[in-house]
Amino acid sequence: MQGIKNADLFNEVTEGNEPVIVKFTADWCPDCRRMDMFIDEIVEEYNEYKWYTLNKDELPEIADQNNVMGIPSLLIFKDGKKLAHLHSAHAKTPEQVTSFLEEQK
Repeated sequence: MQGIKNADLFNEVTEGNEPVIVKFTADWCPDCRRMDMFIDEIVEEYNEYKWYTLNKDELPEIADQNNVMGIPSLLIFKDGKKLAHLHSAHAKTPEQVTSFLEEQK
């Protein structure tokens, strides 16, 4: 996953006409580390998306603008609009993440 380090890059990737997923995370987050253990296989399976990661602590204004209250959270964007949001409470297992992605098809 490519890291998003500034607002310009966030805007560039989310405003495209292809759907992208942004994983909001933080270095101190144990649930984020747990997700890191299983997310690579999901990224490979759901390769119709471009996947990005964004550190919520580095870009808190973007997290706030998108109502990211807990991490990890997965948000799907297309054409500058947030299409879906998997909140942290429902992003603890591979099954929860894949179920969320299947619902978006």
